[in-house]
Order: sequence, then structure tokens, then C-alpha cells
Amino acid sequence: MPRPLIKNKVAESGLITIDLGDYLKGDEPVQVDLKDFLYKGLVLKEKDFRKQVKNLQTEPYRDKLTGIFCSSKAIIPHWAYMLMARKLNGIAREIVIGSREVLFDRWIKSRIGRIDAKSLQGARVILKGCGEETIGAAAYAYAAMHLQPYVQSIMYGEACSTVPVYKEKKTADHE
Repeated sequence: MPRPLIKNKVAESGLITIDLGDYLKGDEPVQVDLKDFLYKGLVLKEKDFRKQVKNLQTEPYRDKLTGIFCSSKAIIPHWAYMLMARKLNGIAREIVIGSREVLFDRWIKSRIGRIDAKSLQGARVILKGCGEETIGAAAYAYAAMHLQPYVQSIMYGEACSTVPVYKEKKTADHE
């Protein structure tokens, strides 16, 4: 007697799973820590700073999202950020002034923006929650905001166990 075929209800459900890890690979941002340009890591000497900026090798920043920040408690005048940004302007793809967290937040948001949300019009989407990459809450929040105007629903997790995040409200046009 032939065995009954096992139905793959997940495959038949029409759910689309998006692994944010696929969008967060490669092209990581680079950083310039102004602490490395300070005398003894504490004091900015204008003449020395200007010389170091002038001699800065710019190739590592070419076409990269580049952050300029200072990890020390030193007081850095605004003009120092301006000089560094001027040096990298036209070399770096984009320059972000602020903490490492600000830089990586901008990077995550730009990477999530690469998801072709329009092609998912009316889809039921799962944002995969158990990927290999360590993905922070910001990436999931940005993805949900990016997809919401286009998709029918957004869930978090795996097809076998999801948490509903968003469901399009039915309107008279949809009925």
C-alpha cells in the first residue's frame, strides 16, 4: 500500500521569508577615531592635527560609509571634525559624524533599504528570527517600517512558529 504524500503546508502557505542577515553582509562601514590624532590621546594640537590629516592615507575610506568620532573623553573642537570630513569628502561614499552606534545605525538602515519592498506588494512576510548572524532590534524595526506600506502582513520568527507584528487592515477597497 503506497504511503500518503506528506504535505508541506509551509511551502504551500505563500509566506515569504526574509533573512536580514543576507542584507547585512559585506560593505561594512569604516571609522576614523580622532583619538588617534591626539597628543598622548588627550590633547588636540592644531598644527600636529592638520599635518596628520593632510598625510592621512584615504584609500581605506574610498567609496565606504565612513564614521568620524572620538572614543576618548577629550574635548574635540568642531573644526577638527570639519577638517577630517573635508579630507574625506569626495572619497568616502558618505560621512557620518557621531558615535560608532550612530554610524552602524545608519549603515543598517541603508542596508535594509535595499530590500525591494515594492516587489512584495500584498505578500505575507516573515522576518527570519533564527539566522546565523547576530542581528539587533534596530534592523528588524527598520525592516518592518520599510515593508509595512507594501505587504499584507509581517511576522517574526520561523514559518513553524511566528509572532505577528503587522497585519494590513481590511478596507472597503479590499473586500
